[in-house]
Amino acid sequence: MKDNQNQSSPGIFSVLMSVLAAMIGVQSDKNRERDFKKGRASHYIIIGIVMTILFVFTLISIVNNIIEQSAK
Repeated sequence: MKDNQNQSSPGIFSVLMSVLAAMIGVQSDKNRERDFKKGRASHYIIIGIVMTILFVFTLISIVNNIIEQSAK
């Protein structure tokens, strides 16, 4: 039964953690190999795009907040 679990694709949490680790450049070689062998590219692309959009909106929000505070 353990072999069947090793053959399944990574779950959403594993994909999310892999994308986050890759975004900051600390992805382990073991996880990278797992992602390429068992993961579906579409999952990583979609989560990567969503995480990038969230990152950009977070930066925009922080900058707008700082500008608003400095105008007072």
